[in-house]
Amino acid sequence: MTVTPSDLTASEQELAVDQDAAQDSAADVAAEFDLGIPEEVPSADDSDSRAAVRDFDSVGFTVDEFAALLSKYDYNFKPGDVVKGTVFAIEPKGAMIDIGAKTAAFMPMQEVSINRVEGIGDVLEPGEEREFFILSEENEDGQLTLSIRRIEYQRAWERVRQLQKEDATIYSEVFATNRGGALVRVEGLRGFIPGSHISTRKPKEELVADFLPLKFLEVDEERNRLVLSHRRALVERKMNRLEVGEVVIGTVRGIKPYGAFIDIGGVSGLLHISEISHEHIETPHTVLNVNDQMKVMIIDLDAERGRISLSTKALEPEPGDMLTDPQKVFEKAEEMAARYKQMLLEQAEDHEPMGVTLD
Repeated sequence: MTVTPSDLTASEQELAVDQDAAQDSAADVAAEFDLGIPEEVPSADDSDSRAAVRDFDSVGFTVDEFAALLSKYDYNFKPGDVVKGTVFAIEPKGAMIDIGAKTAAFMPMQEVSINRVEGIGDVLEPGEEREFFILSEENEDGQLTLSIRRIEYQRAWERVRQLQKEDATIYSEVFATNRGGALVRVEGLRGFIPGSHISTRKPKEELVADFLPLKFLEVDEERNRLVLSHRRALVERKMNRLEVGEVVIGTVRGIKPYGAFIDIGGVSGLLHISEISHEHIETPHTVLNVNDQMKVMIIDLDAERGRISLSTKALEPEPGDMLTDPQKVFEKAEEMAARYKQMLLEQAEDHEPMGVTLD
C-alpha cells in the first residue's frame, strides 16, 4: 500500500517536512566543512586494520624507547640495591635524597660515613650526586632509608682482602687498648692487635696515638674479624736485613721452660732450649737470666710466621762451653759463625744435581 501526502493527517505532514529539512541541513554541513569521513570504515576484525596497528613506523617512538621511558619511572626499589641519587636537603638528623622514587628517600646521620664525622655537611652538600645503598623497604609513608656507610663498608672489606692477598705492610694509629691488645682502624674498619703480636718496649697503655707497622693475620668479613700483627711487620722488616748464619747481639727478655726470647734490635727471636748448648740442659734458667746481653746466631728466618730462630750451640768452640765459659763462646762467635756458613755452603753444593752431558 502506497501512502500519499493526502492520506496523512496535518500533524504527520508537518513531522515529515521537519525530517526532510534536517536531512537536507546535515548534507549541507557535510558538504561545506568536508569532514573527511570515508564511505567505508573498516571494522576492528578487519585484517587491514590489524596490520595498520602493527605498523609503528608512523608512531613518534619505538617499542624499545617506550620501554626505556617506563624504566625511567620504575619505582621497584629493594633493600640491597645501589642507586644514584641527588642530595636536595640536609637536616640535623640526616639528608633527603632524590633517587627517582615516588617519595624522597632519607639517609640518617649514622649512615653518612664509615668514619666518624662531626656533621653531615662534612660529607654531603645540596645538589651533590652520588651512589646510595638502600637499607630498608618503604615505611608507611612510602619512604626508603639509604646509606653511604654500607657502600664504604663493603668497599673497605674488598680493599683489606686485597691488601692481605698482597701481604702488604700497612701503618695504622692505635686509638684504644684493652686487656687483650690494641685497637686500630684500617680503611675505616676496626682492627685488633693481640697482645702477643705487639712488639714494643712501651707499656701497652702508652701505645694510644702511636702509628704502628702492621701485617694481616685474619680478614673475615662474615665474622667481622680483622686481626693484625705488629710483631710480624717488624720481623719482616728486620728479616730483610738479616740472613741465616749471621751473628747478632741480643737481650734476654723472657725465659720459658722451652727456651728464651731474645730481643735483637726491636724484634724477638727464640733461642730454643735445644739450641743453647750441645750439652743437655734441664731448664734455660740455669744458663740465662732476664736482661742478659749475649751473642746469638740466626739459624732460621720464617717470614710467613714472623719467627726468628736463634742458636748459641752452633757458636760453641767445644761442646758445653755455654755452661762452663759463655764468654769464650761470645768471643769466638764470628769465627764459629763463619765455619757454620761454610758448612751450609758445602751441604748445599752436595745436594745440587749432577750435571748431565749428552754425547
